[in-house]
Amino acid sequence: MPTPLSLTIVPGINDSNEKHWQTRWQATQTDAVRIRPASWDEPDLENWIDAVDTAVGTPDTILVAHSLGCLAAAAWLAQNPGRVRGALLVAPPDRFGPEFPQAAPSFRSADPVLLGVPALVVASANDPFCALGTARTLAAAWGAGFVEVGSAGHINSASNLGAWPAGRALLDEFAESLAGAVR
Repeated sequence: MPTPLSLTIVPGINDSNEKHWQTRWQATQTDAVRIRPASWDEPDLENWIDAVDTAVGTPDTILVAHSLGCLAAAAWLAQNPGRVRGALLVAPPDRFGPEFPQAAPSFRSADPVLLGVPALVVASANDPFCALGTARTLAAAWGAGFVEVGSAGHINSASNLGAWPAGRALLDEFAESLAGAVR
């Protein structure tokens, strides 16, 4: 079931495959748009920020980001306050953690700042790319709410979540709260 707001899908490195919950959600939301950076495999932060900017159409949009996409979405929001209704940031990586992709050094410069829109960070207790405490710290720096979803790995295809109905319920509840909010 589509949310009352449009979605801009911001995947992580190498995009989200057909088994990823982002791809499945996009398939159920006719007005969802996915970013298309030129640098999927060797991510460049400026290129991804430009791709988010190109993908965002209406202000009645929620950014739905995963992993490295969370850092791109947050950097775009810092440059574009108020251009969207909110952001769902799932499994943000630790920029300085040992598992951070070496192919994405420009993303290390994405210092967390207040996002200027309602946001929700969703994190897993056993994410190999970000300790739960670090995810909580990121959420606080971004001024975002925080939800822990238990042990779900990196909340990606390898986590075998399918369409991730629990995550979709979080998105739908978040979207409803944003749609009802006065701008």
